[in-house]
Amino acid sequence: MALDADAFRRLCRARELLSESRERTPSVREVARAAGMSHFHFIRQFEAVFGATPHQLRIRSRLDRAKQLLALGQHSVTEVCFEIGFESLGSFSLLFARRIGEPPSTCRRRVRRMVAVPGTLPTEAFPGCLSLMRYFPADAFRSRSGAVRNSREA
Repeated sequence: MALDADAFRRLCRARELLSESRERTPSVREVARAAGMSHFHFIRQFEAVFGATPHQLRIRSRLDRAKQLLALGQHSVTEVCFEIGFESLGSFSLLFARRIGEPPSTCRRRVRRMVAVPGTLPTEAFPGCLSLMRYFPADAFRSRSGAVRNSREA
């Protein structure tokens, strides 16, 4: 199935339309019409080019936006649900847990713990091997030349 540059450009624009967060998102039929293709031809072409159907892309982009909003911590899970275009909190939570691997409330708590206080590193983002280094004496670490380096002298 050959795709000319113009059709590719129209599919890219359609992907942008489907990914945008707006008050009223256009239906797949409306996006297909804007791309100048029939509904079914649009879905087949879209999946062949982007590896996902328009609906799958829209769901993925909504869940990505939900993760961003949850990480900011300024909205409740219910507010995030309605903000990204879901009408049912139960459906949103179930889909989020199925696709992301944890419920939205758990994701929110986990991500919020990772937010760093200025001047510190969150423990979840700090490699475990580095956190264990504080338990070793200073002379346990040698420089490349083999000389012992005292961390208090640095």
